[in-house]
Amino acid sequence: MALVCAIGYCKLLHLKKHIMARFITQNQLDIGLSPFELKFKGKKRSEKTHMKIMDFSPDKLIELKLKDIKEAIPFNETNTVSWLNIDGLHDENLIAQVGETFDLDRMVLSDVLNPSIRPKVVEYDNCLFISMKMMRYEEAKNRLHMENLSLVIADRILISFQETKGDVFEPVRDRIRNGKKKIRNSGSDYLAFALLDIVIDNYIYILSLLGDRIESLEDSLLPEPGKHALSQINAFKREMNYLRKNIIPAKEMISSLVKLDSDFLDFDAVGVHYKELQDNINQAVETSDSYREILSDQLNIYHTTVSSKLNDIMRFLTIFSVIFIPLTFIAGIYGTNFDNLPELHYEYSYYVMLAVMLFLTIGMIAYFRRKGWM
Repeated sequence: MALVCAIGYCKLLHLKKHIMARFITQNQLDIGLSPFELKFKGKKRSEKTHMKIMDFSPDKLIELKLKDIKEAIPFNETNTVSWLNIDGLHDENLIAQVGETFDLDRMVLSDVLNPSIRPKVVEYDNCLFISMKMMRYEEAKNRLHMENLSLVIADRILISFQETKGDVFEPVRDRIRNGKKKIRNSGSDYLAFALLDIVIDNYIYILSLLGDRIESLEDSLLPEPGKHALSQINAFKREMNYLRKNIIPAKEMISSLVKLDSDFLDFDAVGVHYKELQDNINQAVETSDSYREILSDQLNIYHTTVSSKLNDIMRFLTIFSVIFIPLTFIAGIYGTNFDNLPELHYEYSYYVMLAVMLFLTIGMIAYFRRKGWM
């Protein structure tokens, strides 16, 4: 078990290198910028911007990779549902062209270009804007990838903006390709639900991965805490706080979304699904709260166990000292340099002294055992 915890700790340290971020990410050069300024405020995480569109109806599907945003104009004029996905946010000119093509408010584009934005939902005249953090665990590289996801929901189109290529949405694409009736017969509001549901499911999955390591650590605390136990607990607490920093604002955003009376969300048709989103994000928050409490309990167990071991050591040393104090006293008396010590001339004095010491030792040990101190 100790080996498992050690391996988990090493993996966690590797994980931290990739996901720990500063709580304050404001660039000094961005201070004072107009909210309508189209400037990318994040870190460039992909070399190129990739665009892909899926246009579908109950009986038709078109899936294309776009080289120019103008290729998406025909899909904006159809009665089918279109999903335009854009990977890479560093190209400010392209984002501006997307805004012109789909008549998006500059505030929407400004929020898209700010990956550090807090999760939010805002309704505009011709669209609904949603932003939240998206996480995925890359098992091959044993790391957690986090990026900002922005969704723009219009009448028959959904535009998703991501920082890097590759995401967690392939199951949604497969449902569309396989002709699943619910998603193929619904609008952009249900498609948005499907994407948000995938994001929240990954929250829960990542929490479960961290939770397994936390629970395995607990088993090693009771017998004897390893010397790295405290470092492990503190590392897990930092990771849990980091996850909660992103999950709790997402919960607030989902709660606002469910209460929103928007023309772009047909709650008669999809309301039950968005309430399911709320239940799932609540589950994620409750799970993080539970593991946070477990970590606090583990910290208490660690300190209690260490204190108990220290008490045992101090008790042993105290008993050892108490036994040898009278023996040292006797040896000290007969080790003095006075000439007149009558016992020194008795033939069996040495054996009598040893017997007295032995009886004192046995008597004290018997007394300590009777008291339950040994």
